[in-house]
Amino acid sequence: MTTASVAPAPRVFADDRAPRWLRGIFWANLVAQIGIVVTGGIVRLTDSGLGCPTWPECVDGSLVPTERQAESWHKYVEFGNRLLTFVLAALAIAAVIGVWRWTMQRRAAGQSARRPIVLLALIPLFGTVVQAVLGGITVLTGLHPATVAAHFLVSIAIIAGVTVLVTRANEPGDRPVTVVVPRPIRLLSIVLLGSAAAVIVLGTIVTGSGPNAGDASAERFGIDQRMAAWLHADAVLLFVGLTIGLLVAIAVADTPTTLRGRTIHLLGITAVNGAVGYTQLLADLPWALVALHMLLACLIWVAVLRVFLATATRGVAADAPVGQAAQSISA
Repeated sequence: MTTASVAPAPRVFADDRAPRWLRGIFWANLVAQIGIVVTGGIVRLTDSGLGCPTWPECVDGSLVPTERQAESWHKYVEFGNRLLTFVLAALAIAAVIGVWRWTMQRRAAGQSARRPIVLLALIPLFGTVVQAVLGGITVLTGLHPATVAAHFLVSIAIIAGVTVLVTRANEPGDRPVTVVVPRPIRLLSIVLLGSAAAVIVLGTIVTGSGPNAGDASAERFGIDQRMAAWLHADAVLLFVGLTIGLLVAIAVADTPTTLRGRTIHLLGITAVNGAVGYTQLLADLPWALVALHMLLACLIWVAVLRVFLATATRGVAADAPVGQAAQSISA
């Protein structure tokens, strides 16, 4: 009697993923970090950057807006953004306490701590402290475009760290690290990531050169905004071309379905944001469209990071088939 052959399942080491409740805290941190970027953008786009003209007080002698202020409704927009910082701080502390509790549980069970996740969980807390200080400097410098841009770019760096945290927490382990795509595709994903960073940096220059610089009296970069917008658009076209090139390379190579799905998702968000970007220029930069553009830019940044992270797996045996190994970890 013959027996049917069964393809061996990928060998996965002990599932050391963070518990669901902890992953939920990490996801909440990611959403909140994106939210603070958008609300900070609304502050800038509505000329409310000096709605609270002092720091850490909103106005001399008061931590909260007062009726005697001349900033009208702008003070409430700026103060609301400041309040959201406390939400970020609470979530950041929850992430640190949560990962500490999980580590203690693992040690009680005779397991070692997942050190990368412990370190990554500190990013929201330290990032929030840095942002609070930088926010004060931004106000005290009268919304100088360099400090405003730095304020935004630090948020982008924090979002990157928390995106990695969310991904790593959902992986079954830290070792071994297995690259699951051909080397050219891996390199292309790195170039794509650098291109996305360049687009974001140029975007801050466009905003800091135009009418939406945070306050009607705020200093601008002194760069022709049309020229800055052209450079930004050129960088976007390069990014789109690299994304399409990556998708073509994925289609003809043996790559995980997770990577293909994430790349298609990235291309779709990019197309939508491109349409929003051109619409806002034609409509003379209405603040609502610019805020939507910023939100989509953050989502693109997360998406391109997830594309890069999908080119390798952790905690899956190196001898597992490429496609099965990638699919053994949920997206």
